[in-house]
Amino acid sequence: MSRRFELIAPCHFGMEAVLKKEIYDLGYEITKVEDGKVTFIGDEEAICRANIFLRTAERVLLKVGEFKAETFDELFEATKALPWETYIPEDGKFWVAKATSIKSKLFSPSDIQSIMKKAMVERMKQQYHKNWFSEEGSAYPLRVTIMKDRVTIGLDTSGNSLHKRGYRLATGKAPITETLAAALILLTPWNRERILVDPFCGSGTFAIEAALIGMQIAPGINRSFLASDWKNLIEKKEWKEAIEEAKDLIKKEVQMDIQGYDIDAEMIQIARENAKRANVAKQIHFQQRPVSALSHSKKYGFIITNPPYGERIGTQESVREVYTEFGKQFQALDSWSAYLITASEHVEQYLGRKADKNRKIYNGMMRTYFYQFLGPKPPRIKKDMESR
Repeated sequence: MSRRFELIAPCHFGMEAVLKKEIYDLGYEITKVEDGKVTFIGDEEAICRANIFLRTAERVLLKVGEFKAETFDELFEATKALPWETYIPEDGKFWVAKATSIKSKLFSPSDIQSIMKKAMVERMKQQYHKNWFSEEGSAYPLRVTIMKDRVTIGLDTSGNSLHKRGYRLATGKAPITETLAAALILLTPWNRERILVDPFCGSGTFAIEAALIGMQIAPGINRSFLASDWKNLIEKKEWKEAIEEAKDLIKKEVQMDIQGYDIDAEMIQIARENAKRANVAKQIHFQQRPVSALSHSKKYGFIITNPPYGERIGTQESVREVYTEFGKQFQALDSWSAYLITASEHVEQYLGRKADKNRKIYNGMMRTYFYQFLGPKPPRIKKDMESR
């Protein structure tokens, strides 16, 4: 019989609505949407499917408990009261992998981790009638967040962050994560019938994520997850069935017009290799090309890109020149739409055009902006008369 779990999916700040839609489309009940995370209800199958199918989540946490704690004594007792034996077997390896405290009286991550580990051991001593645990079995790491003295504890079912799809072994100097790239694409009206160009493609992340979306390839289809070893909670058949579902949904014969350009020949080679590992190389055309050569013969295309910021690479002067040149080339693509994520606050000035929309997004700890320059919608293609 399936069990109902409360699952937490963290995401980039500002991308909650995109993740919420993804979870809803998978068929799960959403109970809470907060800054940087979405909570939903699911069973064992949901843990497997969420890890395999979600493009914009950073990981999937199985919520063990939530309580208020203002002192370390309260933290110890409340942690000890949780039913750890329900989740962690006698030989399981368990520890608090990460503790984050925001606007709370308890603020030392190392002390929080140590005290919670001791409380878990005391609980398990009572339940398993043992004084010592070998911890030689599967790993059960915990991630703890304390927000305004409210403690939320989740078992990490993913292991490595879900942005690590497995295809990107090499990156550029200022890469965008796979999860954020996917989220930004999903924020746009782009679909596989439309042209997509990234003129600053770097290691190819935007182009590859778009191809994965277009071919309906689940982002986690070729990687492993920590919870696949949790025999006490999830049967192997649950993972197998989720993988089979993902394979059945792939559209192998889809033809798309996705192009990635970069001035650096080495980055183009890296992008091509990454695309091969992602099994989308046939869907993307990568080419060494400066932004001054940005052009396309067709109308109503999309540019989605992560241009130089001037924060970590380049200088402000060189960035200004690049953006000005991009604006010049984009102006010639008068029916196109462009979406840029950047830390620069002067994009509109450089491009000589006011953005139709501007969304604040945190790329890691860096505050960035998602500038959206919207082109006209393409005319609808008239269908043949039904009488024919």
